[in-house]
Amino acid sequence: MALFSLASQPSSLFSIDRRGHRLPAAASFPVRPPHAYASRRFPPLTIARSSLSSSDAPEPDSSPANITDEWGEKAGPEAEAEASSYSKLSDSDPPRGDDEWGGAGGVEEVAGVNGTPSAQGEAAAAAVEEEVDKVGDLKRALVDTVYGTDFGFRSGQEVRAEVLELVNQLEAANPTPAPVDAAGLLDGNWVLVYTASSELLPLLAAGSLPLLKVEKISQSVDTSNLTIVNSTTLSSPFATLSFSASAAFEIRSPSRIQVEFKEGTFQPPEIKPTIDLPESVNLFGQNINLMPVQQSISPLQEAVASLSRAISGQPPLKLPIPGERTRSWLLITYLDKDMRISRGDGGLFVLVKEGSPLLN
Repeated sequence: MALFSLASQPSSLFSIDRRGHRLPAAASFPVRPPHAYASRRFPPLTIARSSLSSSDAPEPDSSPANITDEWGEKAGPEAEAEASSYSKLSDSDPPRGDDEWGGAGGVEEVAGVNGTPSAQGEAAAAAVEEEVDKVGDLKRALVDTVYGTDFGFRSGQEVRAEVLELVNQLEAANPTPAPVDAAGLLDGNWVLVYTASSELLPLLAAGSLPLLKVEKISQSVDTSNLTIVNSTTLSSPFATLSFSASAAFEIRSPSRIQVEFKEGTFQPPEIKPTIDLPESVNLFGQNINLMPVQQSISPLQEAVASLSRAISGQPPLKLPIPGERTRSWLLITYLDKDMRISRGDGGLFVLVKEGSPLLN
């Protein structure tokens, strides 16, 4: 009886749930509030009920939340939208076409190709123009240096050295690398302005005699017939004498020819209608007055005019050129439309094209 009574009494150690299972009493296992079992890593979610009605509630924000990556940079839609904004260009601002080296291309380069001169083209044109001006100055300086030297016969050592220096500079700037093939430039009549040829020394020396002067020495070149004609004109108070030497040449290189003289031609002297004597001449260091001679020959003016008319109708005299010096070579070292410089076995020759402004 006692045992039964003891079993029927409620036990303080156990409790019975709804299914009849025995559970430990609450005194042994204290009950914690529900929020105590929530995870510390996941805070409880709270839902706040808005007092606003559905019509007054603001529209949801359609912009996405800002998302940053592990380096702190923006990512997601905003970053993509920002990146895409840099790739969009307005129609009023065409691309400049900068390349990876920082150089401008695109429209500027196409403009240069289509005919608009670029900076490099203008610089090249300026350099060419400067080079042309420099060559022109050298040619003018050379002609001015040899002026009054009687084709170089009266030039001193200093003048010859200066001439040689100018010639070397012009030869270095030769614009015609194949002068023999440039028929348009080589053909024509060339006037000698300076020479250092020993073969012309006797002729130039004759021109230094009283009452005799070498007025002109020229050379005519015809590449179509491969001929050269050297002409010389002497002047005196009574007449003008002209003679020439014709030659044939062979082309040995783009700048060298082989010359062989054939014959000489003497034109009839051109008697002057009036005798024009200078007032004085220098003979062996003495100044001789010629005014009395001028007065004594004045009555002979009519006879001289008649002699001139009779001689002018005579044919020229042609003679073969004898000797072993009929062959020579000539190397053209400079050629343009105004000037030609040649070197031969006889020396140096500087010639100017007839009609060139350099002769003025």
